[in-house]
Amino acid sequence: MRVGFIGLGSQGAPIAQRIVSAGYQTTLWARRPASLEPFADTSAQIAGSPTELAQASDLVCLCVGNDDDLRAVLTGEHGVLAGMSAGGVIAVHSTVHPDTCRQLAEVAAAQGVSLIDAAVSGGAPAAAEGRLLVMVGGPAGILERCRPVFETYADPLVHLGDVGAGQVTKLLNNLLFTANLATAANTMALGEQLGVDQTRLGEVIAHGSANSFALGRILAGTLARIAEHAGHTLRKDIELVVELAAASKADTGIALTAADATLALLGHPR
Repeated sequence: MRVGFIGLGSQGAPIAQRIVSAGYQTTLWARRPASLEPFADTSAQIAGSPTELAQASDLVCLCVGNDDDLRAVLTGEHGVLAGMSAGGVIAVHSTVHPDTCRQLAEVAAAQGVSLIDAAVSGGAPAAAEGRLLVMVGGPAGILERCRPVFETYADPLVHLGDVGAGQVTKLLNNLLFTANLATAANTMALGEQLGVDQTRLGEVIAHGSANSFALGRILAGTLARIAEHAGHTLRKDIELVVELAAASKADTGIALTAADATLALLGHPR
């Protein structure tokens, strides 16, 4: 399978490196030439446009920033769909609105191209080590075609259902992580007020039933870093969850209350 990759940011670049290192014929495109520099000594080919990349690819993976970027790179004048042949597959690794993936899947299907959403979680370290969590929404048969490529960087690789299901799952994961940051920070602060040594309390909880990834971030003192580098992204994801819940008349409950507390703590209130 020939693979194209667009979106060589902090998470996309190590994914693309894994694909190239696995020996797949890989074509890259980036708006910024600097994003391509780490691939200068690899076998990866560089395309002049998304259209040119698509012409050289059976599978195009996208890890761009947001819904507008995704639409532009797919349906723009020199976009992926202008060059993708019937039978091709597009995999969306970005975290976007599920409806965006569903709408673009319909556009792609009109020209015989399959689009699946394949949201990712774990960050650059997990991608580089081949243990990125990949959440897929789309036909099982299409996933099986792509599986060998995905497994160069994904472990686990989970099929959630129809197109959009991967995005919904990723957003729920981020909702709970965001909520857990507030509850963990609040518990540590309460312990200090009650006279419990912070280091010892952290050690106990980290080895107890209340442990969580979010607690680890609090104990590592990275809350300020999360606020700087991920606060806006978490706010965007929580807003998407709220929109989805409202459309489905679903009750967000205390998870949203806690998540909103975290956003306020991070300086990125909804």
